[in-house]
Amino acid sequence: MAFADSDGNGAHPRELAVKVLVAGGFGVGKTTLVGAISEITPLRTEEQLTELSTSVDDLRGIEGKRTTTVALDFGRITIDPRVILYLFGTPGQDRFWFLWPELSRGALGAVVLVDTRRLADCFAAVDYFESRRIPFVVAVNCFDGADRYAPAEISAALSLPPHVPVLFCDARDRQSCKEVLVCLFEYIVAARRGRPSQVG
Repeated sequence: MAFADSDGNGAHPRELAVKVLVAGGFGVGKTTLVGAISEITPLRTEEQLTELSTSVDDLRGIEGKRTTTVALDFGRITIDPRVILYLFGTPGQDRFWFLWPELSRGALGAVVLVDTRRLADCFAAVDYFESRRIPFVVAVNCFDGADRYAPAEISAALSLPPHVPVLFCDARDRQSCKEVLVCLFEYIVAARRGRPSQVG
């Protein structure tokens, strides 16, 4: 978290800027989630997939995907006049992971978005946040036709600590995305108070 005077000269109450990451594998819906909940037109750094990328980008299960994020997605939510939430969507492919340390600097927490058809794709994000002790929740993006599993099954498959919440969402739906962020903040608050979260 970072504090900054809203007008630069201290005349107004200080603004609380909260940074949250949205991470996960290639094609899991990070750009969609940021776009669904951002109050501003999100900044996107998407490029068209080309024939040259087919040897490195696994499109199994997401054959209709035509673009990919090459740097970040950025969105904003005003919680109240003094609290602003900034969302940063990370790139999914491993060739862009060099951007993650800078993107995660100062992050309060993260959402790891999961596609059960490609569960292994989110392992890197889980490992990254665990190793840096950045609080995170796992949100399963419920794609049409994807197999459904209980939260406990997903937690076990990802070898998550029992206190890490696992919930389901539709990355296209603003209310669903809001519930994911509320879960994340409740988890962070519970962790800072030294008790396990009851969410998830």
